[in-house]
Amino acid sequence: MELISPERRNELMWAGRSFLKLEFRDRYAIDDDLFSAWRRGDKEVLIEYFAPWLDQVAAEVAAGRRLRRVRIVSEPLSEYQRTLLEVSDLGVDAGEELRWLPRRLVSNLPLPGNDCFVFDDFVIFNVLDGNDERVEIQLHREPETVKFCRDAFEAAWDLATPHGEFKPA
Repeated sequence: MELISPERRNELMWAGRSFLKLEFRDRYAIDDDLFSAWRRGDKEVLIEYFAPWLDQVAAEVAAGRRLRRVRIVSEPLSEYQRTLLEVSDLGVDAGEELRWLPRRLVSNLPLPGNDCFVFDDFVIFNVLDGNDERVEIQLHREPETVKFCRDAFEAAWDLATPHGEFKPA
């Protein structure tokens, strides 16, 4: 395991590879500005906030790469996740494949303990503290870790509901 910076994570993410993302949290402190803008109904801030991500997603998809994400969420959805539900059309429109999975359905799935990006030969874990702040970013290259996370993602993906069909409880 290697600790990496946010900049290194971004370099690895956007190095011309497809990736999978598993998300487990009902809130992320890093997105507090986004959340505040949503509460105010400030769509311009939301679009500006997401613009770099959307541009990168669109470029990756245009180059033939897949970006798939599963959000494992509590129901009823937290206010934060309701925000994401509303703004996720932007990412889907850019080409990201997104599915939602109610937490009650994952009790018997073997899942990693932290959010992760899964690539062909490595995994990046975002480790958060109890206040939803990132404390470290871990890079794992062990084949068994990569396989475990890929298998976990695929199991979650198979259970999850595509974004356009998801109707939270």
